[in-house]
Amino acid sequence: MSDDAYQRKTAAFAAMLVKQAAWPAAIVIAGDSIAPLVASARGALQAPLAVLALLVAAASAVVVLGLSVLLVFDVLLFRLMATHGDEISGGAAVDDTLSRMRLKPAPATPRQLDERIAGTRRLLARQRIAFAVFVVAFLTAGFWMPR
Repeated sequence: MSDDAYQRKTAAFAAMLVKQAAWPAAIVIAGDSIAPLVASARGALQAPLAVLALLVAAASAVVVLGLSVLLVFDVLLFRLMATHGDEISGGAAVDDTLSRMRLKPAPATPRQLDERIAGTRRLLARQRIAFAVFVVAFLTAGFWMPR
């Protein structure tokens, strides 16, 4: 991959990742702020399953928000990579940053961009699963529970 293509791909992935980290977090924050109101207005807080669903929604919301923070951190790392002229120096800069922060030991050779993107996509998939759990629990607690 040419240096210019590497920088474009890295910057484009970082830009996409910002959106993918932001919208689930915004929905979770909005949902968590109205979930108790909706549940209490419908009288669902009397049902034990509704309370359990609210607790599951709250726990999955924390997971979604945590994964969104990790994705934003990955955005910063990909933007750091994009500032370097080639893939090797960008990967080395990220590895150096992570080792200085004591988050990961410095590898012997920097990982390739595609490997880093694949790892971030796995993190994105985990966020999607936690978000789906949140949506199901939120809807169960607020709308599907009998009065």
